[in-house]
Amino acid sequence: MAQAANTKGAPFVASADVPWQVVGDGVRRKILSHADGIMIVHVAFEAGAIGAEHNHPHLQCTLVESGVFDVTIGGETRRLVAGDTFFVPTMVLHGVVAVEAGRLVDSFTPMREDFI
Repeated sequence: MAQAANTKGAPFVASADVPWQVVGDGVRRKILSHADGIMIVHVAFEAGAIGAEHNHPHLQCTLVESGVFDVTIGGETRRLVAGDTFFVPTMVLHGVVAVEAGRLVDSFTPMREDFI
């Protein structure tokens, strides 16, 4: 896996300067702006790729930038498209399936130390 770029506290981050990290079959991410209390992550999925169900102590807000995703949060599944968002409370089981290739923009509070 590629190392995350050091974008902590940077006032400007050019996505083109941040390397993709392969994090699963058909899934890759870029860790963009972050500080101790917040983080933004760009995640790209190939069609059919799965973001396996998991939970974490962070609050998560996600924007569907492109594509179509089946998103499951706490056992409820909804189909989301570009422009839709979802919110994941602390420790709630959640995951996604890319129905079509697409990208998500995740924001976390506090930042995901485990991603760095």
